[in-house]
Amino acid sequence: MSEIQANSIGKYSGNNVSLSDPLKFKSYTTTQRDALSSVAGDVIYNTTTQKLELFTNGAWTQMGGIDAFSLEYLLVAGGGGGGSGRNSQSGGSNAGGGGAGGLLSNVSGDNTGGGVSAQPAFYAVTGQAYRVRVGAGGLKGEGAYAQQPSNERSGRPGTRSQFHEFKARGGGAGAGRNFSYSSGTDDRSLSYGTTGGSGGGGHTGTANNSEEQQGYDGGAGNNSNYNAGGGGGAGAVGGTWASGAVAGTGITSSILTTTEATAESVGVVSSGYVYFAGGGGGGGNTNNGAPAGGLGGGGRGSSTNADNGVDGTANTGGGGGGGASRTDGYGWDGSNGGSGVVILRYPSDFTCTVGAGLTQSTNSPLTQGTKKVTILTAGLGTVTFS
Repeated sequence: MSEIQANSIGKYSGNNVSLSDPLKFKSYTTTQRDALSSVAGDVIYNTTTQKLELFTNGAWTQMGGIDAFSLEYLLVAGGGGGGSGRNSQSGGSNAGGGGAGGLLSNVSGDNTGGGVSAQPAFYAVTGQAYRVRVGAGGLKGEGAYAQQPSNERSGRPGTRSQFHEFKARGGGAGAGRNFSYSSGTDDRSLSYGTTGGSGGGGHTGTANNSEEQQGYDGGAGNNSNYNAGGGGGAGAVGGTWASGAVAGTGITSSILTTTEATAESVGVVSSGYVYFAGGGGGGGNTNNGAPAGGLGGGGRGSSTNADNGVDGTANTGGGGGGGASRTDGYGWDGSNGGSGVVILRYPSDFTCTVGAGLTQSTNSPLTQGTKKVTILTAGLGTVTFS
C-alpha cells in the first residue's frame, strides 16, 4: 500500500495546492518501469530517458523534453610512425619511436591521457547523426634499408579519432636520423619528432611535446652518440637514450572487460586490465638491444644488425618502433603506428545504427547488463541512436 508522508499539511484559501519543497516522482529505469503493473494515470520519472512519463491508453508516454540519455565514450587516435635509422658503418645512429595516439575518455573513474581526469558526462539525443572518425596509424619512416645513401626520414603522425565534437589527436611522429618529415625537405639540422596526442621520440637532444593533455612527451635523444628517444604514451613520458629508448606506457580503461577486449581484438590485456596508447620504442644499438614499446600497443624498436622494429598494434593507438643503424652501411626503416578505436557505451534500451563507411568489431554491439557497447575499428561516417 502506498502512503504519503509530510512534515505538515496547511489549509489554503482559493483553488490551489502549494508545496514548500520540490515534488519528486518515483524513479525507475525503462526496464524497471516495464515490470510494473501500471494503470492509467500513473506518473514516474524515467532515469533512462531522463523524463517524466505518464501511463495512458495502455502505454507509457513521455511528458515533454528531448529524448536524451547518458553516453560514455573512449576515443583513441592513431599512433605515430617510427623514424628510420642511419646508414652508418659505425652504428649508433638510431631513430625515435612514434608517439601514442591521444586518448580522450568520459568514462567515470577512468582518466584521459596525460594524467587528466575523465571528461564531463555527455547526453546524446535520438535521431541526431553523430560524426565518427577512427584514426589511422602514421606511416613509418623509410628510405634507410637497402638504400645508399639512405634518406633517414621521420615517421608520419597518426590521424585523429572523433565522436561528435570530441577529438583525440593523432600520435606524434618519431624522428629520423637527421631528417624531419615536417620540414618537407631533407634538412639535416632538424632531428626531432613531431608533437601530437603523445610526442614522438627524438633523435638528438630535443624532447617532443604532447598536445591538448591527451598523452605525454616523447623521450629526448643524445647529441654525442646519436641514440634515440622512445615515443610518449598516454600514461608516461618516453624514455631517453640513457634508459635504452624505452617508450611511455599507455593507460587502462574500464569500458571493456578483458574478455571482451580479447574477443574483439581491441586494446592490450595485461594483469587483468585493458591498456591503450603505448608509445613506440626508439631504435636501439648493440649495447641496449631492441628497446621495448610501451604497454598498450607500442611497437618495440629495432636493434643494430638484428631486425626491423615492430608496428604499433591495431586498434590500440600504439606508436611504431624506431629504426636502428646498421654496421653494413645501411639502416633499418621505422615501423608503422597502430590504428585507433572509438568505443561508445549507452543504455540497452537504445539502438545504435552505424552508417556506411564505418567498421564495427566482430561482435559489436556487446551487451553489458543494462548497457550496450558499440566498438568502431576503422573508417569515417555517422552513428544515429533510436
